[in-house]
Amino acid sequence: MAHAATLEIANLSMQYQVEGKKLPVLDNITLSIKPGEFVSIVGSSGCGKSTLLRLIIGLENEYQGDIFLDGNRIVGTSLERGIVFQEHRLFPWLTVEQNVGLGLLNASGSEAGKRTSVQEHIELVGLKGFENAYPYQLSGGMSQRVAIARALVNRPEVLLLDEPFGALDALTRSHLQQELQRIWEQEGITMILVTHDVEEAAYLGDRIVVMQPRPGRIKRIVDVPLARPRDRASADFTAIEEAVLGEFSDKSQVELLSVTAQQSRVSDW
Repeated sequence: MAHAATLEIANLSMQYQVEGKKLPVLDNITLSIKPGEFVSIVGSSGCGKSTLLRLIIGLENEYQGDIFLDGNRIVGTSLERGIVFQEHRLFPWLTVEQNVGLGLLNASGSEAGKRTSVQEHIELVGLKGFENAYPYQLSGGMSQRVAIARALVNRPEVLLLDEPFGALDALTRSHLQQELQRIWEQEGITMILVTHDVEEAAYLGDRIVVMQPRPGRIKRIVDVPLARPRDRASADFTAIEEAVLGEFSDKSQVELLSVTAQQSRVSDW
């Protein structure tokens, strides 16, 4: 089991330079995430959700404020932090085993130990028996499982998820949400999920961070004190969804409700 990290974000602001002018992207973000916590971040387009993940992973360094992992300021990328994107980004010429093994490319340890870890994580995501399959032989959901295994194989302290199920059909999405919860409980690490889907945020998160845009800032943090596994049809679950949606303008509510409805609909493809 990986070590679960404490993440501290303090007075975080960021802006881009566009045609010689400053474009504020994030404004005074302060957030404390406990070891082993699952935090969902939800907001409409343009609120800086993905930019925040890029800062935590270490892909952007030009910002004001501080980001600490277990008391150490984050500088650049590190094996302590893994990330899963909406697109699985697998290499088509590599097998499942080889794609997962890329997560250990810069890791220390023996080759035998690395092979064991790869096999353990392929099994963790439910793909035992598909070690020698290529990405074109996998469904979208299976490919995303490979991406999750690759992000976890070096046992990071934090796993960041940027709309990981956004491109999947409703049935696959729902199933992978359940699987992600199982993996989180089994691995015991800190997870941060960015999503447009309020239902997904409520199903997975211990807390939901509601962001509003231009520049992106935290409007409210909603606790989700519901036992797992969660009943999406329950009155308590619905009340949490409504509390989150109530923080958005009418226009933003329409956008979020549209995304949630699309993800709840069974796709034929």
